[in-house]
Amino acid sequence: MPSRKFADGEVVMGRWPGSVLYYEVQVASYDDVAHLYTVKYKDGTELALKESDIRTLSSFKHRKSQSSSSSPSRRSSSRSRSRSPGRPAKGRRRSSSQSREHKEDKKKTVQETNLVPLVLHFLFKPSENNTRSYNGEPESTERNDTSFIALEQKFKPDLDIERVLEHYSLRPRKEEKKREEIYSEKKIFETMKTEKAPPKTKDLEFGGRIGTFMLIFFLPATVFYLLLLCKQDDPSIMNFPPPLPALESLWETRVFGVFLLWFALQALFYLLPIGKVVEGLPLSSGKKLHYRINGFYAFILTAAAIGALLCFQFDLHYLYDHFMQFAVSAAAFSMGLSIFLYIRSLKAPEEELAPSGNSGYLVYDFFIGHELNPRIGSFDLKYFCELRPGLIGWVVINLAMLLAEMKIHNLSMPSLSMILVNSFQLLYVVDALWNEEAVLTTMDITHDGFGFMLAFGDLVWVPFVYSLQAFYLVGHPITISWPVAAAITILNCIGYYIFRSANSQKNNFRRNPADPKLAYLKFIPTATGKGLLVTGWWGFVRHPNYLGDIIMALAWSLPCGFNHILPYFYVIYFICLLVHREARDEHNCKQKYGLAWEKYCQRVPYRIFPYIY
Repeated sequence: MPSRKFADGEVVMGRWPGSVLYYEVQVASYDDVAHLYTVKYKDGTELALKESDIRTLSSFKHRKSQSSSSSPSRRSSSRSRSRSPGRPAKGRRRSSSQSREHKEDKKKTVQETNLVPLVLHFLFKPSENNTRSYNGEPESTERNDTSFIALEQKFKPDLDIERVLEHYSLRPRKEEKKREEIYSEKKIFETMKTEKAPPKTKDLEFGGRIGTFMLIFFLPATVFYLLLLCKQDDPSIMNFPPPLPALESLWETRVFGVFLLWFALQALFYLLPIGKVVEGLPLSSGKKLHYRINGFYAFILTAAAIGALLCFQFDLHYLYDHFMQFAVSAAAFSMGLSIFLYIRSLKAPEEELAPSGNSGYLVYDFFIGHELNPRIGSFDLKYFCELRPGLIGWVVINLAMLLAEMKIHNLSMPSLSMILVNSFQLLYVVDALWNEEAVLTTMDITHDGFGFMLAFGDLVWVPFVYSLQAFYLVGHPITISWPVAAAITILNCIGYYIFRSANSQKNNFRRNPADPKLAYLKFIPTATGKGLLVTGWWGFVRHPNYLGDIIMALAWSLPCGFNHILPYFYVIYFICLLVHREARDEHNCKQKYGLAWEKYCQRVPYRIFPYIY
């Protein structure tokens, strides 16, 4: 085993991932297994770096003396400010033109001291991606670089941070010209840039190896238990265990064939060359994947297909009669898919592995997902399963339950309770498909791998647990008055408005923070180059989208009455899930944003529920 070169507590120069810039850091610890150093930057951000990305302070002594020995007259010269030891003449001419542009734009741009390195990184980073600012990777920094000391002296107006939050913009100027210049400089540093493999996952979730092993069995058992309970005359959770059916009755080849046909149909709709193609957020390697946005078209085509089947007297009551068998088929398929995904991930390049599912433990990585974006050609398996088979299947199941209620109870029209449940959940699904592009910025796509957790969640949990209210109402009808229905509808609209407006606000800001429509938003700049919103919904609580989710979940359950707690399982589960996600987000954001996150928490003290939590 190779010996470590740098000791704990030693102050060194660490390369910022994805760039050629080095910053002063302190070694915090060393991982003997992964051979990675955990270093801490001056703003509190911690990153794992390879030994090849770390240099001693003495190796930067010449550069530092060159910057610090510049006279005031030299600092006033744009040519001297832009000069660095390895920059060619073309780079110096480009820096001079940029300096003149800064002077011309001085009245419009307000800068604050701790944002200076961010501006410098944006201007001088030799990468073709440097025209992006707060909308994603590669990320800028707030750290003090020794090669930019002279420049920092130029841009240090003592202004209030609130003016920065209101007016600060990094809108690129003369973009095409810069790209040509940057491309020529990129070749100079090409040999210095290496792709950084994701470090081993250290912080294990869900109880680590033991917890994830138990969840692999507990999650399917929970789904089957809930469905069996719904079929009972007295669906009390105290009636445990419910009467168990014969094992042979849980499987039917024909049902499994119908499920495969449904999955194949959705895959066919996904492959249709309709809808726009967009780029996802940058990966750790800087690469951007392309996604076709046609989920809403797939929903329309599915609705047309279901309508055609009903016209030809196809009875959707078959889905209700074999509901448990469909759940077993979906669970078996998700398990087989998860095994396939893990086996293929063993041959995936290291830079394509998921940061959350790269622990080295088979069971844990199998559950979380070892590969971040498994693809067969251009077919993205995770992205496809996220919104298509399960989410659209949820609507089809609800429709089948509505028709089953009418048939079993001899109704000429569905009950008001069933109409509310179907309408609320249909709105939720249509909204997700209409705003399909927003899913590309979620943790499921950008952070979590595709393993058993997401495969089972997308294909089993979503369609068969989220439809629990409709399934419950078939066997246990509830009559509600129109005033009660109106009150529940208002509650759902409030939750939906919070959910949608908060998500739209966040997604629009991530995509284009310089959008004039977002000029009213204030944010705290971070060392990663992204901003933390402190106004709007995200200045109200830290996770307003979770608040809207919980309010909507309650509105979905209220039409089922209060005779049993079973219809409210989804609300309880959703609160527990979101609290877990919120805790994970807090941990990740604290590591990623450092002191900026602490400032944000002081500014926005409530997490999900205002004045409560």
